Amino acid sequence: MGNRHPHEQSAGLAALAGLLADRTRATICLALLDGRAWTATELARHAQVAASTATGHLNLLVDGGLLTQERQGRHRYVRLAGPGTAELIELLTANLPHRPEPVSSLSMARQRGALAQGRTCYDHLAGKLGVGIADAMTARGHLDWARGLTLTEPGTAWLRGLGVALPPSGSGRRPVVRSCLDWTERRPHLAGAVGAALCRYAFDAGWITRIGTSRAVALTGLGRDALREQLDLPDEVVERQPDASTRGG
Repeated sequence: MGNRHPHEQSAGLAALAGLLADRTRATICLALLDGRAWTATELARHAQVAASTATGHLNLLVDGGLLTQERQGRHRYVRLAGPGTAELIELLTANLPHRPEPVSSLSMARQRGALAQGRTCYDHLAGKLGVGIADAMTARGHLDWARGLTLTEPGTAWLRGLGVALPPSGSGRRPVVRSCLDWTERRPHLAGAVGAALCRYAFDAGWITRIGTSRAVALTGLGRDALREQLDLPDEVVERQPDASTRGG
């Protein structure tokens, strides 16, 4: 990208912005922030559009590089192209003007509360839970923000002691640690390879579970005890979650 002529860069940026400058396509991308693959039918239902309309939008998003697709039998599955795409969408969302939409039902209030408390941002943890973990790791010296975000040696030792599988140094293009601006907390949570590994471990260890089919997550009793012991997370971070049983963004 850096070697392209400025006119090519501006054309590419305009094309990318155009892909997201549509409410249906934006709804699709936000739904896919749960990190999972969705069918075209599921996304059409979620966006409340006809299947043919959803297909047209998905084709544009795939051709534009924001989504990838695979087919299994008669079904077409799509997902975000990668963690960089997810972090771009989360960052754009975090920079929206803070104008909460009116809550029209108890169910909607519960969904919003659950997403704000804890959720997945593609493959890492976000919301109050994700920001709380990043804050606690910083307070304990596991993360250092002095010269850009880095994982310290004590942080590496702590993660290995837990049994979190860390990628070998220099093993890929993805940063080891990266901050991602949280759209509900308006503060950074932990992304990058370490953020993904920690989220995966939390699921595998039974610390967190998904709420219904949304990307909201809830701490289990085991998770609350573990995070209090390991990171001394405050009660407002580890409190019980309201139920949210519908799939949401």
